[in-house]
Amino acid sequence: MLFRSIQAGAEAVKIEGGEAVAPQVRALVGAGVPVLGHIGLLPQSILETGGYRIQGRTAQSADALLRDANAVSDAGVFAVVVEGTVAEVAGRITRVVPVPTIGIGAGPECDGQILVSNDMLGSFTWFTPKHVKRYANLAEEMRRAFAAYKRDVEAGEFPGKDQTFS
Repeated sequence: MLFRSIQAGAEAVKIEGGEAVAPQVRALVGAGVPVLGHIGLLPQSILETGGYRIQGRTAQSADALLRDANAVSDAGVFAVVVEGTVAEVAGRITRVVPVPTIGIGAGPECDGQILVSNDMLGSFTWFTPKHVKRYANLAEEMRRAFAAYKRDVEAGEFPGKDQTFS
């Protein structure tokens, strides 16, 4: 599956984890597959890691994150995503590893930032994670559009002549 993804045009793969996945990262990089590391909160492994919990709040957790960042960096990742991590710890990681760090909920000191587009655009309104800044309220716009569509269909105004093939 991985190599089919690369053959289909994927430019890299993202692997969650640190020290535990370093051997796999090293093997992939050795085979010519670019790898993006991902440490801290691991969303694809949330059931195994105990839920959405901020990482790096204890000295032990912070040290583990630094070890993870160094392990995947040493294994050859081209960058590392640092997610859901205390800002001070993310800053330490950024200063220590030689590859770029990309933060998501990890404060301003990472080399780059990620914000999930559904969060940024306000596609849902029932929960806003602390690290999210909404730049739009698409949920409200979508509700208005769906309501207008429903009204037009129920009134027999859609589809109209302009939307009908003859």
